[in-house]
Order: sequence, then structure tokens, then C-alpha cells
Amino acid sequence: MTQTPMPLCEIPNAIGPRPPDSGTATRGVDLTGKRAIVTGASSGLGIETARALASIGTDVTLAVRDTEAGKRVAANITATTGNGNVHVAPLDLNSHASIAAFTKAWTGPLHILVNNAGIWGLPEITRTPEGWEQQFATNHLGHFELTLGLHDALAAAGNARVVVVSSHGHRCSPIVFEDIHFEHRSYETLAAYAQSKTANVLFAVEASKRWAKDGISVNACHPGAVRTKILRHMDFTPEDQKRVFKSFKWVSVEQGASTQVLLAASPLVEGIGGRYFENNNESEVVSDSGAHESGVCAFAIDPTEAARLWDVSLQMLSNRTPADSSHGVIHFDI
Repeated sequence: MTQTPMPLCEIPNAIGPRPPDSGTATRGVDLTGKRAIVTGASSGLGIETARALASIGTDVTLAVRDTEAGKRVAANITATTGNGNVHVAPLDLNSHASIAAFTKAWTGPLHILVNNAGIWGLPEITRTPEGWEQQFATNHLGHFELTLGLHDALAAAGNARVVVVSSHGHRCSPIVFEDIHFEHRSYETLAAYAQSKTANVLFAVEASKRWAKDGISVNACHPGAVRTKILRHMDFTPEDQKRVFKSFKWVSVEQGASTQVLLAASPLVEGIGGRYFENNNESEVVSDSGAHESGVCAFAIDPTEAARLWDVSLQMLSNRTPADSSHGVIHFDI
């Protein structure tokens, strides 16, 4: 598949040594009356994304595991933006029961869904009760199930947007369909994370294709190298830490959140879907995962791979046994 990247040079500093911040991405935008959900909004990029959306009038729900932390964040966002429509709801992306409860409780239209939560760097193989590899389960399957459960609310909004936070790290692995959950191959931390991030992009590709008729646009993005709590699982020695921190061009949380806020709120991307963005621009497609500082690998936007992952993901969710979930077997037809 060949597609021409869409330049968004209308945004000041969109291309240059210093990325724009979330305030730049929302300049001149008013989303009063619109409703948004941001997952993982009790820390890092999630907080800044929620704050940016609240600052332009959006009714924002922070979907978080730690609701006490979420309440503190909501109070701070209200205090700093003057927006009293900032809510907190419990959501554990590792739990079907939690996801089902969240989607069942949501009523009315949903204009923006930002699938921001994620984990990285589990040093040893960790599995969910279903036997799924933890990073793939949290970063992809949890958000996949959540988004499917909110499909009708997104469709009811008209011109709704879903933003899936992926990573430059996707370039280290395609989906290994023969052994997604490392049952027959040696576990590698980065490979597991990369596969889950490739899944994020492929989900955006297939969801946009399937749901365009419903007025739902889905895009993926890379926020840049941001020092957030996602690094908490990494077992760095002091030497490793120095080496890793010197190897990236680090950006602030405000700069990191800019692209996902752009995709959630800016009129510049109205009707655009199934694409991958970084630094507030659509990325070039690259074939060599190691030869470029930026770009999206062709395998991550391959429509055949995207359709296959959709079917495989549905099968995984449908094969969940009653012992895996208090809600039993589930079925999706969208």
C-alpha cells in the first residue's frame, strides 16, 4: 500500500528541532459540548492530554485503575482550566469485567476516545489469567475490547475520533502471528512491547476501514521519547540508564502529548483515518526499521495484516472461558 503523508505545516514548529506542545495543537479550537475519554489519565501523557482537552471546553472522563489518584488529577485539571466537567471512572484494561462495566455504564455519545494507557519493559514474561502475554494484553487487547464496547457511543456522536498511542518502538517487531504470546519462543522485553505497539497501529488501520461508514476516524501516533511512569518496569543499571537516556531525543510531557491532542481535537485532521503520526505530522513509510530516526514500518500499516489481527483479536476475546472472566464468553459483530 502506498500513501502520501499529509503534511500539517500549518502548525507552528510542526517540523523543526523543537516539537510543539499540547497548547499549540489546540490553538483556536473550542470543543465545548464534546465528550472525551482518556485512558491512563492519572499520570504522564494521559494527564496532559486530559488537561489540554479540558482547557478547550471538552467534558473529559479519566479512565484509570487508581481512582483516588484520578480524583486528585481531576481536581487539579479543574483548578487549572476552570472546567468542572472532569470526571473519573475505574478501568482496568487487564480485566474483562472492568472493561465491560465501564462500557455498560457509559451513556450518550462519545466524541473522542484516547487509548493512551500502556506498559513497557516487563523484564520477565508475565501472563494474564487467559495466558496472554501482558504487554500485548494491556496495550492492544484491552483497548481493542474497550473500543469495540464503545463503538455505538462513538457512532452516535458523528465524526468521532479514536486516537491510539503507539510508539516508535513498533519498528522492532511485526506481529508474530504464529506465537503472539511467547509460548514457543524465548521472551524478549522489547520484542513483546514492539509487537503490542505494531498492533496499535494495525488496529487503527482496520478500525478506520470498518467504521468509516459510521463517521469514526481512528489514527495512531508516536508521542516521542518522554520520561514517564511507563519506564518504571525497566531494570536499569546506572550505566544502562545513562546510555539509554543519552540515546534518545527526549521531549517534555507537554510536547509528547501534542500529537495525540492534535489527532483528538484539531480540524486539520477531520475525516482522516488509518494513519500514523509523530511530531504533529503524518509519518513517512519506511521499509528498514533500523535505518531511520522516524517513520512507520510498512508492516504496521499493511491492510492484510490489519484485517488478520482484527480477526485474531476477536477470536482471543471470544475464546475466553468463564473461568477467565465473571462475564463469561463475549461476542462482537462489528
